[in-house]
Amino acid sequence: MDKKKLVITIERQYGSGGKIVGKKLSEELGIPAYDDEILSLTAEKSAVGEQYFRLADEKAGNNLLRRIVGGIRHTLPGNPKIEGDVTSPDNLFRFQSEVIRELAENESCVIIGRCADYILETAGKEDLIKIFVYADTATCIRRTMEADGLADTKEALDKLTKITRQRREYHRYFTGREWEDVSNYDLPINASRLEYDQIIELIKAYIRMVGYDV
Repeated sequence: MDKKKLVITIERQYGSGGKIVGKKLSEELGIPAYDDEILSLTAEKSAVGEQYFRLADEKAGNNLLRRIVGGIRHTLPGNPKIEGDVTSPDNLFRFQSEVIRELAENESCVIIGRCADYILETAGKEDLIKIFVYADTATCIRRTMEADGLADTKEALDKLTKITRQRREYHRYFTGREWEDVSNYDLPINASRLEYDQIIELIKAYIRMVGYDV
């Protein structure tokens, strides 16, 4: 890759294979990938227990507040609080956003989920490619069963339905955007008919087309 600090964010439907794509892409490009690692880094930086970040991970904030504002939270201005209600969903999101911005400032990397696309776009990050990986229901069920070791299709469907709903509400709550609106992304990818290696080649081709050396 060239010397620019290119950051690739990957939002993904559960079961689409987006997490695997993100990890494989980072290996191909020789840059780090951050997924669950963001929770550990944020806990270390904030001195807030990692369990709080894991409990709130990619879930919307307070249910009552979400009903009052109709799910539209938009940006959360200001720095995270370091005293008082430091473990509120909004404050945890602020801590996490700080870490995501610092990672993007310091190195080329792949960041998976956690509204990183929106966080970095609104922070004015220039060398940014936003990807959304999705797939049809049958593919998501099959890949969920493979990845999670499930034998029952209904169990897989229930799980991916629940997690997809949580991610959709999380994104809406903290960004005011519709998570699955492909116009929010530079490269939406339907992974239903593609193998992982093909998806990687597609992303690398796109990166080259927009002016980066990979």
